[in-house]
Amino acid sequence: MKKINEGKETRELNLIANKGGSGSVGFKLSIPKPWAAALGVDLNNRTVVASFDGDKIIISKPKN
Repeated sequence: MKKINEGKETRELNLIANKGGSGSVGFKLSIPKPWAAALGVDLNNRTVVASFDGDKIIISKPKN
């Protein structure tokens, strides 16, 4: 579901869970293509910066 509030686009996304051979579980997140494009992400440049403050995760462009 896509919502636009105060100029920000918000979507509810599902995490992708994968279980390793040792029993550990990891999670991945797929983001919409327009968001990836806005960050400058493509098949040749896939690096982003993620920060976590205990409550929210922020994904941003790396500083050059």
